[in-house]
Parts: sequence; structure tokens; C-alpha cells
Amino acid sequence: MKLGIFGGTFDPPHLAHLILAEEAYFQLELDGILWVLTPVPPHKNAGAITPWQHRLDMLEAAIGNNPIFKISRVDIERKPPLYAVDTMHILRRDYPTTELVYLMGGDSLSDLPTWQHPLEFVSACHALGVMHRVGIDDDLLNLEEYIPGIRAKVQFVKAPLLEISASNIRERVAAGMPFRYYLPEAVFNIIQELQLYR
Repeated sequence: MKLGIFGGTFDPPHLAHLILAEEAYFQLELDGILWVLTPVPPHKNAGAITPWQHRLDMLEAAIGNNPIFKISRVDIERKPPLYAVDTMHILRRDYPTTELVYLMGGDSLSDLPTWQHPLEFVSACHALGVMHRVGIDDDLLNLEEYIPGIRAKVQFVKAPLLEISASNIRERVAAGMPFRYYLPEAVFNIIQELQLYR
């Protein structure tokens, strides 16, 4: 078994998340993807984040009945602070015979030295599935100095460059700008029903 681990706040989950997940599933020959919702990310102000239950509802709506996607409650069922290194240790324990590939964007890869115990985190991952972007190869050369062996762990995922982000969607909603087609319809409906991001 080979699973992708896709962590995030998903506030809200949008089309770029789904496209990256499906491309990673296909290109990295994964058997499935675990979506790990982080209730309170250590690097964000908890008060500025939508309650995790609403985000979980949106994530469930986003992935629908896609059989390759599954939501993990690994971060929901433990107390903060929630660091990716701890998440990976728990998942390694829960899936002892499975190859775990942590999925991330190129920007997250560049920020890895600022993560909690980055060397330990990379060691806990069988591989890192990274969204390819211009200049990322140079970043890898620099990262090798801080996190020896990381270049051997990275597997690039190529996907359309979509300038869609959760923060931009929240800004568009707050400003009364159109945002309907940045999201799965079911997620859009939840945002409208709960009047989120207003």
C-alpha cells in the first residue's frame, strides 16, 4: 500500500486542492489519499480560523463519494500543538506496512526548515510529493544543507498552475466578489448556508 497524506486547514477546501490530490494519486501511483484536517495549526491565529467542524463538513462535501479519498481524524482527536512530525509518527504507527507520501506545495517545501523538527519529519515520511513550480530545484539544493537527504525523498507532481487559494476565496467572499466556480458546488452551498467568511 502507498498512501498520500494531504494535511491542511482547508478553510475552505477548493478545486486546486482536489486537482493536486488527484494528480498526486495518478502520477505517484498511490493507492489512496488521506486528508488530514488540522483544527488549530501552530502557525496560525486560532481565532481567525473557521471552526473545525464546519471545515470538516466542507471537506467531506468536497471529496464526496470519491473512493480514493478518505478523511483522517488523526489531528482532530488529539490536543494541540499539532505538528506534522507528530502526525506522521502516529500515522506510521497506524499504518505500519504502508508507504506514506506527504503531499505539499512548493512553498511549503521551501518553508520546511521553519517546521518543528524538520529532519525528523522528513525521516518519518517515505517520500514527499511536491507540487512542481519554477525555481523549486534551486530550493532543493539549498534545503539539502539544512535537511540532508531531502532531495532523495522528493517526488514532483506536475499539475496546472491555478491561482486559487483559500485565503483569496475568503477575501472574495468578504468583498462580495464572485467565488462560485473556485469550489465544488457542495462546498459553495455550505458557505452560502452558514454565511461563512462574511
